[in-house]
Amino acid sequence: MSIQVKDLTKIYGTQKAIDQISFEIKTGEIVGFVGPNGAGKSTTMKILTGFIPPSSGEAKINNLDLIENSLEIRKHIGYLPENNPLYLDMYVKEYLEFVSGIYKLGKQTKSRIEEIIEQTGLTIERKKKIGALSKGYRQRVGLAQALIHDPSILILDEPTSGLDPNQIIEIRNLISSIGKEKTVLLSTHIMQEVEAICDRIIIINKGKIVADDSIESIYSHAKDQYITIVVEFDREPEQKELEQIDLVDKVAKIDHKNWLIQSSSKEDIRQKIFNFAVQSNLSVLSMQKKEKSLEEVFQELTK
Repeated sequence: MSIQVKDLTKIYGTQKAIDQISFEIKTGEIVGFVGPNGAGKSTTMKILTGFIPPSSGEAKINNLDLIENSLEIRKHIGYLPENNPLYLDMYVKEYLEFVSGIYKLGKQTKSRIEEIIEQTGLTIERKKKIGALSKGYRQRVGLAQALIHDPSILILDEPTSGLDPNQIIEIRNLISSIGKEKTVLLSTHIMQEVEAICDRIIIINKGKIVADDSIESIYSHAKDQYITIVVEFDREPEQKELEQIDLVDKVAKIDHKNWLIQSSSKEDIRQKIFNFAVQSNLSVLSMQKKEKSLEEVFQELTK
């Protein structure tokens, strides 16, 4: 396992920021770590990167105990914090040389910087001051510093926060590419990002983990609860008649022609809706299953 967390707790005064959380991340996984603001995401990441100590519990990085091997563990981790602290008066290449010195790369410095600049798409910006870069390119510099020492684990806290849609796609593609070779723990509020990048999702709420599974399994669980059909008729039906269709649990009107019909049955009710339309002299203009989104699943689990 790349990351092992057992009963990890962090207390600030009387508040438990995280409360006995446990999870494991295998080598090569990209895991989304999501939750509302204040749920404990950043606290967990700061503990795993050695920035703050836990109040209790244990964590291991590449089978090394976090407390006993703090300095050694930092060699295995690349960390991009949410606020991405950079020296804005430094030039891109100068800054990466500075970070390389911290990691004591020695003779590898020059070749490694060239490799990382190309990998993170910073070639055309390499001679600019960091302060003159767009936020998207600053995030690339942050990723470059996290990668410069070739860590086996990347911990990224809100890496696309504040970026425009094009920049988000660029950083997302970069993380996906990097994730083919490394273990990635990624914190984000963007559910589309989790779907696009991650193999698995851990949802934390009020300091406790409320879900930990593959995205497919979480979707499967959500779909087991109920099925929603969106139907458009050629004219307005009677709601009471719709509610009497076999296996229908709930009916909601969108407008006079469009309706949401919900069933908790695993049986496909679309044929029953079609038969109702024929019997009621209605024409079905469109009918489709409305899949529950990851945002809706997230809201249910973090209420």
